[in-house]
Amino acid sequence: MRRRTALGVLVLLVLAACGRPVPPKVPDHPPGRADDAVVVASFDFAESAILGELYALALEGAGVPVRRELLLGPRELVAPALEQGQVDVVPEYLGTALDHFGRGQFQPSTEAATRERLAEALAPRGVRLLEPARAEDKNTLVVARGTALVYGLETTSDLADVASAFRFGGPPECPDREFCLVGLEDVYKLEFREFVPLDSGGPLTVEALDATDDQRRIDVGLLFSTDPHLVGPKYVELEDDRGLQPAENVVPAVRAAVLDRWGADLRDPLNAVSAALTTEELRELNRQVVLLGRTPRRAARTWLAQLASA
Repeated sequence: MRRRTALGVLVLLVLAACGRPVPPKVPDHPPGRADDAVVVASFDFAESAILGELYALALEGAGVPVRRELLLGPRELVAPALEQGQVDVVPEYLGTALDHFGRGQFQPSTEAATRERLAEALAPRGVRLLEPARAEDKNTLVVARGTALVYGLETTSDLADVASAFRFGGPPECPDREFCLVGLEDVYKLEFREFVPLDSGGPLTVEALDATDDQRRIDVGLLFSTDPHLVGPKYVELEDDRGLQPAENVVPAVRAAVLDRWGADLRDPLNAVSAALTTEELRELNRQVVLLGRTPRRAARTWLAQLASA
């Protein structure tokens, strides 16, 4: 079990005491912060730790002192830590963050609209957004390359003529989610032969796509667009040609007080990471860590070195 940091314990106590969090007045120098280091945090999964390392290393390269709180916890813990000034920079995802901070009152649409609405939701909490990356981590439908070639599949709409013969695999909650089976039925009018409950964009879905046993095999799987298994030619990602999925661009969320204090010294390195990071490159970074066993820091350092030499 991962060691829980003192910060993590503090935020959990705050959450337990307060129940549903209310946006507090964020101090410029929060209690318990003994230094001026910029605290870079991440959620508790590998990709978020990679993004946190990209941000942290870019800031250190620009001479900004950094302290890391990577793999801190889920959004329910990290978001209050950011609002309350215990952490300063968090790698976020536009649509998912909007759903959380906007409490479902906004309907995600384009990247620009989603960013604008998220910025509006974060402003009273003392948090600002920097520039989004082209990299997106969102739901995506995947088929084996042979399936795509045989049936001429390039977009999700192309499934219309074959869905009735296909088995579709995804997370158990998919039949009740608007961005999963509900949306595929409503937006694309797809009626699959069978839904197979598997996992949330994980190894069970990949295994079922590869299976040769007809009883275990699925024809279409729901993965995340940055899944490391999508590196290479083995699978084909179907284009979401009717825009079912919300924009999920990676974006740095930064405390306003810290951004005001550091200005361009903080903003420019983080925006430089966003300007260069694509979905394909984030997949490769995930492959380095998840499949090849490299540390997030090593993978991030290598990517930044390649960027600097380009």
